[in-house]
Amino acid sequence: MTTVWVLGDQLSRRRGPLAADPDRVLMVEAAEFARRRRYHPQKLVLVFAAMRHRRDDLRADGVEVVYERAETFADGLDAYFEQYPGDDLVVQRPASHGAADRLRRLVEDRGGSLDVVPNANFLCSPAQFDDWQGTEPPFDHESFYREMRRETGYLVDEDGNPEGGEWNYDDQNRETPPADYESPPVPSFEDGDHVPALREWVADEFDTWGDPTGFDWPVTRGQAERALDDFLTHRLPAFGPYEDAVLADDWHLEHSLLSSALNVGLLDPDEVVEAAIEAYRARDDVPLNSVEGFVRQILGWREFMRHVYRLEMPELASANQLGADRDLPALYWDADATDMACLSSAVGRVYDRGYAHHIERLMLLSNFALTYGASPQALNDWFHGGFVDAYHWVVTPNVVGMGVFGTDAFTTKPYASSANYVDRMTDHCADCAFDPDATVGERACPFNSLYWDFLATHEDRLRSNHRMGLVYSHLDDKRDAGDLAAIRERARHVRRRAAAGDL
Repeated sequence: MTTVWVLGDQLSRRRGPLAADPDRVLMVEAAEFARRRRYHPQKLVLVFAAMRHRRDDLRADGVEVVYERAETFADGLDAYFEQYPGDDLVVQRPASHGAADRLRRLVEDRGGSLDVVPNANFLCSPAQFDDWQGTEPPFDHESFYREMRRETGYLVDEDGNPEGGEWNYDDQNRETPPADYESPPVPSFEDGDHVPALREWVADEFDTWGDPTGFDWPVTRGQAERALDDFLTHRLPAFGPYEDAVLADDWHLEHSLLSSALNVGLLDPDEVVEAAIEAYRARDDVPLNSVEGFVRQILGWREFMRHVYRLEMPELASANQLGADRDLPALYWDADATDMACLSSAVGRVYDRGYAHHIERLMLLSNFALTYGASPQALNDWFHGGFVDAYHWVVTPNVVGMGVFGTDAFTTKPYASSANYVDRMTDHCADCAFDPDATVGERACPFNSLYWDFLATHEDRLRSNHRMGLVYSHLDDKRDAGDLAAIRERARHVRRRAAAGDL
């Protein structure tokens, strides 16, 4: 008999080894992983609660589940093989780099065997990706996304052409909500049998960062299904138009909030995408730009990140092509350490819930770190610990590559911006202590001086980039007008204040 070893982010019963109704399952709840960094307590509660609920569901269905609570995987396997010496295990290939080899060594050192099978929590196999994109950078998301649409048949006609005539409707997804906008409320979930005890245990046992009390994430298959249904019913219609908006008094807007459930396997990518497309076809209130934007996030970007990570590791984790080496300033740990309304809000949301949506992640939290000159690895570690949906395979390419341009393996320019973007896409600037239209002076928005200083600092590398010709012409204008020296001095002042925790 072969035993299925189920890892904490491989909980699906629709796909993978659990779908075959195995006779025996091994699960190891290893506390060591929770000690590796300052995780958000809600992240730890989510993973451990989801594991325990899956264990309970399997046992209720008559499956023998050996559930080892141990300090390390090694300790858990010691206990397992003492009971089942020489057993044969099967596990899905972990998404994290090198994990499969480490697990195989642990099992073989204890006299067992480990069969590593493909990871069913993704829709594109390594062979497919490598055939389409090759194994060397640069990698192109748009062409990959189109291949995935054709391969799956999602939102394409019989001839393989995109529904509506366009592959991408992103230009329709940058609207600002009206003044009287109110997003639909998001569902709440009962704590159930495990969350209260885990909340106490995590608080007592681990060094964490974040609010442990506000936990409200799905940890069972039923809760995850309800979260998906709620999104499709109430928020999918306006998801597209307001996808990139940021509002001070609305932390979720029309976003799905499904990433944590997807990344532990309580939901599967195919069922999520197909459910969204079914809603689009069955209803008149779901526009094509909304469903396409959502499909692109799951079928396109999520899958793309997995393979960029797979092919670029281990170098990706230490990539730092701009040589950024500053520590993260205190404002990433304390929302009160800055008067910047946008950053204080974004950091506060991560502290409160372990969540902020993609524009807050990219154009606020990462943009500031990029122009400030923070180490990609420091920011990556912060994201990995702070977000409930964060895993090394998805955080590392998003932060190191997309967020702070540590590598150009799949990005052609840095996503740096001044306050102009923040003022256009958010409503934070109206009530902020800083002026988004000022570049120098004590009340000038820090994003402005940091942006121009960033361009000047990396001019030798970035000026020749064909996508940055216009911004460098503007930098030339500031230099010719004699303004650049004062701007750069303002940037140095901003960095000193941020480093001191008083920005």
